[in-house]
Order: sequence, then structure tokens, then C-alpha cells
Amino acid sequence: MAAAARARVAHLLRQLQRAACQCPTHSHTYSQAPGFAPSGKTTDYAFEMAVSNIRYGAGVTKEVGMDLKNMGAKNVCLMTDKNLSQLPPVQMVMDSLVKNGINFKVYDNVRVEPTDRSFMEAIEFVKRGAFDAYVAVGGGSTMDTCKAANLYASSPHSDFLDYVNAPIGKGKPVSVPLKPLIAVPTTSGTGSETTGVAIFDYEHLKVKTGIASRAIKPTLGLIDPMHTLHMPDQVVANSGFDVLCHALESYTALPYHMRSPCPSNPITRPAYQGSNPISDIWAVHALRIVAKYLKRAVRNPDDLEARSNMHLASAFAGIGFGNAGVHLCHGMSYPISGLVKTYKAKDYNVDHPLVPHGLSVVLTSPAVFTFTAQMSPERHLETAEILG
Repeated sequence: MAAAARARVAHLLRQLQRAACQCPTHSHTYSQAPGFAPSGKTTDYAFEMAVSNIRYGAGVTKEVGMDLKNMGAKNVCLMTDKNLSQLPPVQMVMDSLVKNGINFKVYDNVRVEPTDRSFMEAIEFVKRGAFDAYVAVGGGSTMDTCKAANLYASSPHSDFLDYVNAPIGKGKPVSVPLKPLIAVPTTSGTGSETTGVAIFDYEHLKVKTGIASRAIKPTLGLIDPMHTLHMPDQVVANSGFDVLCHALESYTALPYHMRSPCPSNPITRPAYQGSNPISDIWAVHALRIVAKYLKRAVRNPDDLEARSNMHLASAFAGIGFGNAGVHLCHGMSYPISGLVKTYKAKDYNVDHPLVPHGLSVVLTSPAVFTFTAQMSPERHLETAEILG
């Protein structure tokens, strides 16, 4: 059996090599050997890992009040959305804040799949509140909105497009100090509790874009698997698709030492640096968890083992892609979700048309990985084997 499997892999590699495109994207030799920086090097020679502190455990949310007290927080913004504001995760956070004597105000007007307008509404709220710390309770939409609000409240004279990724915005590096932000994820997909990325719909152009800077990553992520038990099955599935694509895309991204230009200053090295040996470890481990637990987590809402592991996989993939980046699945998901007119997804209680992020990402994945396999067939075969 082993010999037959090896023969099949060799046959697939030969097929991919014969089909390989010779365009500049696909004609590089793929290697993860660390590169050195000879004089005049035009591609990067280094990568760095930036990740929030993470605390995992069933019921760990009850510690959030103590954390804020330890930080010396006096005036906290608790950010969430209208649906979650009525559910146990937010109540648990508020109970902890009250118990520890933390003064707070609730902002529950976060939009699921945020827009530049909804970001700016949150920014205006926090500017008026003069908060010294933030707690974001929810999925990626809430955590990303809170990151943006923290950034622009800390840089009150900046134009909104100053920090938005080029070419839509100016993509300026963040040099101002931000306030502490504690993220409490309630879905198992975005990994936003680990990353310095905030994504939104830019309504004028009907596309998604974002802000990417290590400076905006949460101070602490509290990963409490008890919060996953309230998720409907379609939300679990779409969130799981996001984890899957985060891991696959970061593992098959252009290697960091092939990315250009080489930054002249470390502050301009992008958060999305390209695949690298450390991100690879997190991506592969996340894939193994997805392969074992995603179907179980969707099929049985009471399967705490499966839902707990998918909650961890989301963070693991977040650490991977938050430093390596994603590529075509996510890039092409932006017009898919940005151009939505009437579609409303099952199990999403919102008052506007919505293509869930994970769904918009996974739609193109078969075509994407057929295309990218030509560049790194060994990596694609390895991930295919992990996924069964």
C-alpha cells in the first residue's frame, strides 16, 4: 500500500509539473530555507512573529474584570452587537466587570460584516467616551470594529483613509500608542483575537479592504469554548470554512524571502509577510484539527470537544495567517461579499443582505488551489493528505 501511495504521489507531481504555468508567479523555485540579505537585495530576508497573548479555558471569561483591574482601567468600552448583547457571553463579561468594580459603557451597534460607515460610527462613540481600555465580545466583526475604534481614538486627527490598506487608503504605518484591548471571541473562524487586521466593506467602491498593522492587535485574547455552544450549525460551518482557508492560504502563500520590496525600515514590514517556518507550524496544526473536528462541530451543537477544538483551531490559524497572510481565496471573496444585493444567509439574524465571510472565501477555493498547486505541489499534496 505504501509503495502504491508513493507511486500515486510521484504521478501527481509529474502531472503538475507538466501542467505548470511559466508565468512569473509560478516559475519560482519554492523553498522555505531562510534567506540572507546580500547587499542590494530587493526581496525580504527576515520575518517576525506578532501575536496577542492568549488565554484558553472553559469559563475563562470570568477573569476579564480582574485583568482590567490589574491593568488599572477606570473607564472601559464593552463592544458587541445587538444579538450578542442579549446572550450569555456578554452577560458573563458584564458580571465580571461589575464584580471587580470596573466602570464601563456598552456599544452594541456593531454591524455584522462591518462597513466604513459602521466603523466610523463606533469611532465617534469611543472618541466621545474617552475610554482607557476596551473589551470586544463577539466574532470578527466586533473585534475588528473595536480595533479600528481603538486606533482612531488614539490618533484623533487622522483621516479615516490614512491607515486603510493601499490602494484604497494611504496605508500609513501606525506609530501612536493604543489602549489595551481584550478580545473575547464567540465564533470559531476569524482568529481576529490574535491578529493586527481589521476588515470592512468600503461602500463607495463596493469592495472589502482593511487595516493591517501589528499595532492594532488585541492585548489579550480570552478563548472560552463555552461561548461556542450557542452557535447555529450554519455559523459553525461558515466559520470553519474561514479557518480552513486561513490555514491553507497561509501555508501556500509566497514565501517571505520572495516578497518584495525589502523594507527599508522594520516599521514598514507588512503584517502579511509570506509563508514562513513558524506560521507553517500553526497552519498545519489548525488543518489537522479542522480535518478531525469540523464536521462533528457542525452536526452536534452539544459536542463540546469538537467545538472547543475548533475554537482553538481558529486561534492557531490566526497566528499563522496573521503573520504569513492569505491570498486568492480571501482576495476574491471581497467582491463576492462586497457586491451582495439581496442574499441573506440562513442562521444569521441581521437586517441587511449578507454573504457570510467564510462562505465567500471557500467558494473559490477549489479553483484557487488547483491554480496555486503548480507552484508548490508538495505543500498542496501534504495538505490534501491531512484533510483525508
